[in-house]
Amino acid sequence: MVTAADHGRIQGDTTAKTWVVIYSDFQCPYCKQWHEETYETFLKEYVRNGKVKVAYVNYPLNQHQKAIISAQAAMCASAQNKFWQYHDALFNSQSVWETMPEPRPVLDSLAKSVGVDIASWGSCVDSKKMLPMILADRDRLAQAGVQSTPTFLIGDAILAGAQTIDAMRPVLDSAIRKNSGAAR
Repeated sequence: MVTAADHGRIQGDTTAKTWVVIYSDFQCPYCKQWHEETYETFLKEYVRNGKVKVAYVNYPLNQHQKAIISAQAAMCASAQNKFWQYHDALFNSQSVWETMPEPRPVLDSLAKSVGVDIASWGSCVDSKKMLPMILADRDRLAQAGVQSTPTFLIGDAILAGAQTIDAMRPVLDSAIRKNSGAAR
């Protein structure tokens, strides 16, 4: 189940030579901003046409009280190959669940809306089966010096913050050229 969840947070053409790794926190307002302002254009221009493949790595920040539970919910959806649908639903509803003392009813509703098997998903969330992977993601990133979310690893370049597509394009295009062997 954990292996399926790990694979489920990758999208794009498996033959794409360029990786984009997104270090993110579902409760982060800047991650939500990037999701709202840039993500769809990024998908359209780079992921759906096979130029890059993208992976989401959890970096739940300590100041975000609901970051861990939302990451667990997303990774449990990922075990059913519904990570990206749940990812979108989390960011789209962040203003609702982030202020709730107990966000589980909203997380349950999101799971239903993306079509996961609710019993299996709920059992996964309740068991905290994904927690070791989430904490390992966070610890690895902290040790690597990542200090904020979102942070993007594009090829060998790092961009921090809620980047616009205009700011990302030169870095993305350069990484794609470099990985295809077509130097400038």
